[in-house]
Amino acid sequence: MGRTAAQKARAARILAVLKERYPDAHCELDWTVPHELLIATILSAQCTDASVNRATPGLFRAFPTPADYARATPEEIEPHIRSIGLFRNKAKAIHATCSLLCERFGGEVPRTMEELLLLRGVARKTANVVLGNCFGVNVGVVVDTHVERLSHRLGLSRQKTVAAIERDLMELFPREDWCLLSHLLIFHGRRACKARGGSCSEDPICLEFCSGSRAASAGAKKVARKRGTSR
Repeated sequence: MGRTAAQKARAARILAVLKERYPDAHCELDWTVPHELLIATILSAQCTDASVNRATPGLFRAFPTPADYARATPEEIEPHIRSIGLFRNKAKAIHATCSLLCERFGGEVPRTMEELLLLRGVARKTANVVLGNCFGVNVGVVVDTHVERLSHRLGLSRQKTVAAIERDLMELFPREDWCLLSHLLIFHGRRACKARGGSCSEDPICLEFCSGSRAASAGAKKVARKRGTSR
């Protein structure tokens, strides 16, 4: 279903204020070359970026290239990521992924969604992270827990599934902003519009845009008081 001009104009306003608030929004996983971001994103499943960033310096030193992971065994990878949840399964995924990179892609991270989805441990979200951040290719929008929460709160989507939320965001925002959009929403979700204990009741972005939230209610009352009316 297409979006109305009013909905797209509202989305453009949200994007503009988020860009103004977070001019340095970026992927908060640490990496220097594409295969490192691919591995870090695999590790980030059900895990915080901060915990991944604590583990990856040692991991990346021990295995500088995809071929190094491929030559190792999952059991040899495990000690470097033991602090991360599901580390055994993730070690297997990393080993299988790097083996396929070497066997099929010459040790290079592929640049298409279809090829990335062949890799173990890689679903659409991980592929979007790699494509957007490593190669500037916007195929879709990364929808993690923060993006899902804020999409609902900011009235950008009413959908319940990640796939449907992503489709809504792709309809609302220009393709060239899809990668940045996810960073902006994640930054705002981590710093202000948190799942619990956030500053929504005082945050101007939440006060203006949060749909059906306590913040929106507080914002409406503030506006009403300023106008000398009551609600």
